Amino acid sequence: MIWLILIGLSLATAGLMWRLAGLRATPFAMLCAALVAGLAGYAWQGTPGLGGSPKPAPLETRQPDSAFANERGKMLQRFGSDAQILDAADAMHRQGIDAYGIALIRGALERNPGSPDLWVGLGNALTLYAGGLVTPAADLAFQKAAKIAPDHPGPAYFRGLAFLQQGDPDRALAIWTDLLARAPAKAPWREGVEQRVAALKQGMQ
Repeated sequence: MIWLILIGLSLATAGLMWRLAGLRATPFAMLCAALVAGLAGYAWQGTPGLGGSPKPAPLETRQPDSAFANERGKMLQRFGSDAQILDAADAMHRQGIDAYGIALIRGALERNPGSPDLWVGLGNALTLYAGGLVTPAADLAFQKAAKIAPDHPGPAYFRGLAFLQQGDPDRALAIWTDLLARAPAKAPWREGVEQRVAALKQGMQ
């Protein structure tokens, strides 16, 4: 069927050129030769009988929420501009574009370099971008947050969580034990960290 269509189109083209352009015999013969050459080329390289092969849909890149996204409400601010930046970075992680989340947090830090929450968020984003590895840059971001706000539990807690997810429970235990040693006895978050430490110690036995 495809050959009948091609031949018909070729004849129609030749006839149209003859009538509209008034081609003489020699130019018309050259046109016919070009059409025949095109048909011959298709016959040699074309595969009209080959079935269609549609491209598969792109693989889904959506990622689940990180542990940081699930737990940061326990330690960090839930509202305000810094929280909105971290919400957006979490959304970018779910879309598999952690590099954009890092850029977003760094831009916010240029405007507000004294935010411990943003520095903790940067440490987390850098860890996620490295596939769960606490890189020197990520660890530096966590420590920067702790230096800005020594009494803030978030930097130490999420730094320990990052090392735990990396597969370094000893480092996580040391960080959390130190956090508890410095924490007020009635801190609202203390019980949760104590439960984490107890479960970690039990799992390491």
